[in-house]
Amino acid sequence: MPDAKLPLVLASASPRRRELLSHLGLAFEIFRPDVDETPGPGEGAAALVERLAREKARAGAKAFPQALVVGADTLVSLPAGELFGKPRDASDAKRMLRALSGRTHEVRTGIAVVGPGASRAQVVTAQVRLRPLSDPEIAWYVSTGEPLDKAGAYAVQGKAAAFVQAIDGSWSNVVGLPLAELTVLLAELGAPLPWLA
Repeated sequence: MPDAKLPLVLASASPRRRELLSHLGLAFEIFRPDVDETPGPGEGAAALVERLAREKARAGAKAFPQALVVGADTLVSLPAGELFGKPRDASDAKRMLRALSGRTHEVRTGIAVVGPGASRAQVVTAQVRLRPLSDPEIAWYVSTGEPLDKAGAYAVQGKAAAFVQAIDGSWSNVVGLPLAELTVLLAELGAPLPWLA
């Protein structure tokens, strides 16, 4: 098991993940990984988010070999298999929101923790239902700029909270970092969680 004194690194540029991880009261550094997020041929949502989380964590581990590095990736999908990452632009955001309007979809986050000689990974899934959205609502929301760097083109913790009818599963997973599951992985690798001190 890695030494409990190992520093913690979040391999993500996401301010939402940074804020969620800060809730644990742990000091951590930020590393911005450069990982190609293109899906492989026939790669489904669960396999994709786990692979990308691992790749991000491994990239961070190369830069911080004596640390515990957390990587994560979030993706939205419809039951038929259509994947929704971050929109390319405002037009793409509108397309995504129209596709998700009035429908239940899945939000998956892959999380990975890599430390010296050990690693853990998991995929967490939540079901989210958006109420039916009108074209003026979608146009307004996209004009705020909020959806442009979010998987599925919406932020449940932001203005899009007005659109979310139901969540079955972890709220922090939908935001982008499932804390309940992450704390288990961190504990397994010896992270100095405050309740273990």
